[in-house]
Amino acid sequence: MPETAGVSTPVKLFHLSDIHFGLEDRQALDWAAECIAREAPTAVAITGDLTMRARSREFKAACEWVIDLKAPVTVEVGNHDLPYFNLIERFFDPYRRFHAIKALIEREIDLPGLAIVPLKTTARAQWRLNWSKGWVTPKALARTLKAIDALPEGTRVLVTAHHPLVEAGTRGSALTRGGERALAALAQRKVLAVLSGHVHDAFDLTHRTVNGPVRMIGAGTLSQRIRSTPPSFNELTVTGDDVKVQVRNLEAVPTPAMLIDDVPPNALPPRSEDDPVAPVGAVPVEDPPVH
Repeated sequence: MPETAGVSTPVKLFHLSDIHFGLEDRQALDWAAECIAREAPTAVAITGDLTMRARSREFKAACEWVIDLKAPVTVEVGNHDLPYFNLIERFFDPYRRFHAIKALIEREIDLPGLAIVPLKTTARAQWRLNWSKGWVTPKALARTLKAIDALPEGTRVLVTAHHPLVEAGTRGSALTRGGERALAALAQRKVLAVLSGHVHDAFDLTHRTVNGPVRMIGAGTLSQRIRSTPPSFNELTVTGDDVKVQVRNLEAVPTPAMLIDDVPPNALPPRSEDDPVAPVGAVPVEDPPVH
């Protein structure tokens, strides 16, 4: 395989998720925007849930914030970003309220020797009651694999998705249907990592598949809806095939104390002994608001 230009040059990326305008943490958002403006990362990946209830006013605020960021941005759609109350819009025009940042939605970013490729995990409807969970449809996976296979030989790949691509360990109900199939296909293509959000705590895990291991990196939240860690985002430094993760947060908690060691079923604060909790243990006494 030929050497790809820029492989040995470190690339700094910021990975943000679950901003939840409507219940955003304004101090955390201002701080994240200042970090982006000051440090000029090569790109910013936002892995979904820009809004809390997909209301027009939430999208207006979210889109204005994203447009003002001083870096190339790609945005995944989260389950909270699909219309909750307008089912006609949800089924027939679910991305309408993204119009101000339409060009950034599920956008591939091509850098020297490195590509950020989107994978859609949200669905307008599913054959189960909880539509907030993920689903990698065969069509969505095929689109992502086609994009990866079209890249120049030797290009390193990071895949962005909203939901972690796990199907087990979530109390008998798959967090992301089709996730195992997707992880196996991505492992076969030796992607550097799959970046996601959804659970509001950061993680850095390796998942074993029939085609070998694949790394899963999750970002926390920049909202008031914390789970077991303070608001944060991930700084990723890609050097060759190595991805270094630093969980940035206003409280200067070291990265190891910010990471959970398993993927929980949802973003609710842990209330049972078997729920993963980050070492920092910043679990709210009361569940954060949902409206």
